Amino acid sequence: MGNITMMLAQELQAQEQQVLAATKLLDEGATVPFIARYRKEVTGGLDDTQLRTLEQRLGYLRELEERRQFIIKTIDDQEKLTPQLQAEINAATTKTELEDLYLPYKPKRRTKGQIAIEAGLEPLAESLLADPDLDPEIQAAQYINNDKGIADTKAALDGARYILMERFAEDAKLLAKLRQQIKQHGHITSSVIAGQEKAGVKYQDYFEHSEAIGSIPSHRALAMLRARNEGVLNLNINPDAQSEDGHALCINMIAQHFDLSIEGKAASKWLAQVAQWTWKVKLSLHLENEFLASMRELAETGAIDVFAKNLKDLLMAAPAGAKVTLGLDPGLRTGCKIAVVDATGKLLATNTIFPHAPQNQWEKSLRTLEQLCRQHKVELIAIGNGTASRESDKLVGELVKSVPELKMNKIMVSEAGASVYSASEFAAQEFPDLDVSLRGAVSIARRLQDPLAELVKIEPKSIGVGQYQHDVSQSQLGQTLTSVVEDCVNAVGVDVNTASVPLLTRVSGLNKTLAQNIVNYRDSNGAFANRSQLKKVERLGPKAFEQSAGFLRIVNGSDPLDASAVHPEAYPVVKNICAANDQDISALIGNGQVLKSLNPQDYTDEQFGLPTVTDIISELHKPGRDPRPEFKTAEFKAGVETINDLKPGMVLEGVVSNVANFGAFVDVGVHQDGLVHISALTDKFISDPREVVKAGDIVKVKVLEVDTGRKRISFTMRLNDEVPASSAKPEHKPAAKKGSTPKAKGPSRNRQDQGNAAMGNAFAEAFAKLKK
Repeated sequence: MGNITMMLAQELQAQEQQVLAATKLLDEGATVPFIARYRKEVTGGLDDTQLRTLEQRLGYLRELEERRQFIIKTIDDQEKLTPQLQAEINAATTKTELEDLYLPYKPKRRTKGQIAIEAGLEPLAESLLADPDLDPEIQAAQYINNDKGIADTKAALDGARYILMERFAEDAKLLAKLRQQIKQHGHITSSVIAGQEKAGVKYQDYFEHSEAIGSIPSHRALAMLRARNEGVLNLNINPDAQSEDGHALCINMIAQHFDLSIEGKAASKWLAQVAQWTWKVKLSLHLENEFLASMRELAETGAIDVFAKNLKDLLMAAPAGAKVTLGLDPGLRTGCKIAVVDATGKLLATNTIFPHAPQNQWEKSLRTLEQLCRQHKVELIAIGNGTASRESDKLVGELVKSVPELKMNKIMVSEAGASVYSASEFAAQEFPDLDVSLRGAVSIARRLQDPLAELVKIEPKSIGVGQYQHDVSQSQLGQTLTSVVEDCVNAVGVDVNTASVPLLTRVSGLNKTLAQNIVNYRDSNGAFANRSQLKKVERLGPKAFEQSAGFLRIVNGSDPLDASAVHPEAYPVVKNICAANDQDISALIGNGQVLKSLNPQDYTDEQFGLPTVTDIISELHKPGRDPRPEFKTAEFKAGVETINDLKPGMVLEGVVSNVANFGAFVDVGVHQDGLVHISALTDKFISDPREVVKAGDIVKVKVLEVDTGRKRISFTMRLNDEVPASSAKPEHKPAAKKGSTPKAKGPSRNRQDQGNAAMGNAFAEAFAKLKK
């Protein structure tokens, strides 16, 4: 554990004592949100990001240590464990290093080298390796033995060659040298498979492509790997792009490592063949597959990170609040589904209207909508952004103008994942008698009121803000996204008297069973009056109460502190503050004058240190405050409803729907998101689009290029950028050769930026599909 603690401390740039304390809490069952919020004194203030990293790396390092001990025992049982080998095994910091050291001792099936050893050819191999002056043919003649399957000198020399090849290929130090060479100087090259040019046209940027394997962005790596899996591309590793023959370089490295580079000796040619065969037969394909797997792993980690950040931005989007809302799920032939929910999200009414072709019941639909809005005093109308959304937006716009006295606002809402919720087990339990299509309208209405509370009902992978999400490890993706959802839910807090089972499930210390038990207790006994009542919930023991209570809110309960993020264990601190300042709790909460005058140090003790007391006083200023931003909406331009309505030079308002490593996708209401390449986001150089935008942001963009044939749109957020001469593209044209993104220096880079933007459009289709 000591080595693990030291490694984690170095990685987190923290003290070993902090790591030990956090590890102990995690092992005792504490959650990351709880530790980050309520155990700052114990961990020395490690934040949630550090704790998530610690949690993830702790698992890896413990697996590494377990494997290390297994390998040491296995080699020791073979009586081959030397002090030097054990020291090398103990010094290994990755699973790859560990497996390299174990390779020569690992039980394996009978190989050609082992068969040669059994035939007595090992002395021949040893002698030729030790003394290159020996003539291979003369030496091999001494080992001809038909009974052992050695019919001639060729068979003897082949067997000796296999013995050395396997020994060389299992040399950990050689493997480390070759890996370092490929990592620093290797390139991945891709070429189109003959006959696949038409079928793989979307991958044409990679038909003849070479790029440094150590710096390839995750989206390009995953695109190439997907193309290979689809039978479009061949992928190869060139160990040294700076040499005419990178493979020859590796063969020379093998020869030098084993001191085989001796010319003019009798065995020189034979030893050279050993080095050549070691690379071509044993190591070349092995290392190529290893580096491709490593490239995939790094790319997956990058893609998952993109998804996680986008998901967090979406979940933490501003809620419209507790207002009566009408959700409209647009459609053409099947009609527009309508659901009205009250301020708490309770379903009030449903209906279906057919304002669009082929029925064209425009006026009748307007009357139906007006009746529902008047009857239920609707304040907000949420319109799904799918098929017929702009047509439906026009309908609702006419409604809002015709009844100004209702003071309604209409907002376009992403409907990504609504169909997944509609068909889910929870939706069936919540609305057993409601048609699946109408459940989607309920979800659209509720996600406007509170995106977080509604989106937690949907599997995170189905929300559609990822980058190549189907190409990555689904278990790793699921684990990461679950952590994101938990962090968001606990950062906001949950009203225990209104929260759904899926929302409660994400609260620190709770699971699906406990969440259901809380709802059952609430249904049977009425609303919770205070947090202490939670202890009466079936199976909600002291540990679960400790972990969850601070994140569960009770509004208008018997204790005003229950509506805050102050943990019940810290209520005595608040009472001490009240007593010292002759204040009632209700009078103290929100009393800025008194709270600003407090010195947190005056109220610390052995249990509650300065960080906790400081947090408590801050919370008392604005108890239960929502960390999410103020609610704002984008106004889509009238008359711009399809991609055909877009014209280069138009300046439009839109919503950032997705952020990738190469740019941001923006929804301007034409059923196809457009791409703002990273180089067109701002005038200054940035390495990450999130330095400028995040999912859910409202931005202004200028249309640069429109490719109606492939439904691809290129935007810029640098509104002074000039539109290229021929920017409307009815037919697809090959994109420019890929290269590194240059630093932005202002309008003089405009044409080059536009090329980069078009280059990034190659990924637009994949993202568009994810939204469906």
